[in-house]
Amino acid sequence: MITANTEVQLRTKTWPELAKWYRLALHRHWYNFGATSITARDPKHERTWRCDMVPWSETNTEAFAGLHNQGNRILLVFDEASSINDLVWEVAEGALTDERTEIIWLCLGNPTLSTGRFRECFGRLRHRWHTLQVDSRTVEGTNKAQLDQWIEDYGEDSDFVRVRVRGEFPRSGSSQLIPSDLVAGARRTKAEGFERLPIIMACDVARFGDDQTVIGMRQGRKYLILGKYRGLDTVQVAERLIAFHDNHSPDAIVVDGDGLGAGVVDQLQHRGYSKGLFEFHGGERPRDFNMYFNRRSEVWGLMRDWFHNGSVEIPDDPELEVDLAGPQYGFSSKNQIQLERKEDMKHRGLASPDLGDCLSMTFAVDIAFRSQRTSQLVYQFPSPNAWMGY
Repeated sequence: MITANTEVQLRTKTWPELAKWYRLALHRHWYNFGATSITARDPKHERTWRCDMVPWSETNTEAFAGLHNQGNRILLVFDEASSINDLVWEVAEGALTDERTEIIWLCLGNPTLSTGRFRECFGRLRHRWHTLQVDSRTVEGTNKAQLDQWIEDYGEDSDFVRVRVRGEFPRSGSSQLIPSDLVAGARRTKAEGFERLPIIMACDVARFGDDQTVIGMRQGRKYLILGKYRGLDTVQVAERLIAFHDNHSPDAIVVDGDGLGAGVVDQLQHRGYSKGLFEFHGGERPRDFNMYFNRRSEVWGLMRDWFHNGSVEIPDDPELEVDLAGPQYGFSSKNQIQLERKEDMKHRGLASPDLGDCLSMTFAVDIAFRSQRTSQLVYQFPSPNAWMGY
């Protein structure tokens, strides 16, 4: 079954493309190509092997119910998926219930909307999908001169270029804590002069099945992602932290001590890695209680200041950009900055910002500057102005 954002798209774009490949197929004599369907010529398979073009509307969502082929294969294609109504997604998902059946659901198109089910495939539901974002400049068959013209006209970081050229979703709303343009710029920046600064390693430990454990490392203006993992227990996470510690010799390790993270802290202490180990709790009272609602809001605020000071370098990773620019903020009854909860982000179709939380925790400790890597360190909690983390 194939659908698209509109019936016009199906009739004038999707179906003519299938017709082209039908004409090129060496085995086209196996099939009948009709105005709205492709069927097997063999009468025995005419009803069991077919492909149907099915337009949709909000009043015709039931057209996607009852899709079955138990014991065989089902293929469901959403073309220009960003604009397909969420109700269609829900009905289609409910129909894919046959056991012992190979079910393939292919959704593709320009990521034109920052909300909706297609956006969720790359957000809170990304653990259920094999995702791929394609920059049009990196593949054959695209008009590179036109793409360059768009970049010149609209700018590299404009939503138009993000959607039509880079294959990335448009920016979130204006209430986001860290502006998308700062994050996008940091993906292209090469930091300098950080080599002798303290190294802070952080680990955000996954709490739920759709979250991921992230290990990262920041040295002054440069941040690296060392690993992303799903399904690891606390012993396995600790083993990876120890391996990275022995390889990079960080001056501090910050581990999210809430939930399963407490077990990782215990493992590191048991293995003799207590020196420079800090346990982070996002719900704790912040150091600057007048400005921030809790500790998590505070370290995200310090990270925002880090970005605002410029010339910082982060990995060129679209997933990291989504996590950093995704959280929104408001103000508490005491006029404190209050970061959006992870649960609320998931209601908006975004995943838990595990990659962003990992980077933010590198600002949870303040390490005294030293001119030599062998000199003694002084660990302190950061002040609001300690944007460099030392």
